[in-house]
Amino acid sequence: MTAPIEIACYRPPFRERLVALWRASFAHGVGAPVPHPLDDHLRYFDDNVLTETTVHLALRNGELVGFGAFTPEAVMQLYVDVAHLGQGIGSRLLDLAKAGSGGKLWLYTFVTNTTAQRFYERHGFDIVERGFEPVMQLGDLRYEWKRPGR
Repeated sequence: MTAPIEIACYRPPFRERLVALWRASFAHGVGAPVPHPLDDHLRYFDDNVLTETTVHLALRNGELVGFGAFTPEAVMQLYVDVAHLGQGIGSRLLDLAKAGSGGKLWLYTFVTNTTAQRFYERHGFDIVERGFEPVMQLGDLRYEWKRPGR
């Protein structure tokens, strides 16, 4: 039997593992590596993600298997370790974002990340805009979710 997932608030000892998981999961889903050096990514996490969002960890037996970074309006980051995909971890994190929202959330994903698109659409998100992300040189999709009855 697989150990249960614990959802916890961010703790600094997980910083390096979190960014490594983020980079690997991004590359797997998007089909291209993160275009920034690791030190820049760590700095972005410290200076932007930690200051602008609430970060939650998904832990199994004390090991990081996923994380989500949310505001009351947006899912800014949601990544699951590639070895743990399909186990409901992303759903648990997304449910947390929905519960902490005012009944509406938005997010972006790349058009090449069809797995993420299916995931968000299964969870009630709809495409509201198509765009282009210049750093990655890829099309992106803006999704929105509204709590039923809103």
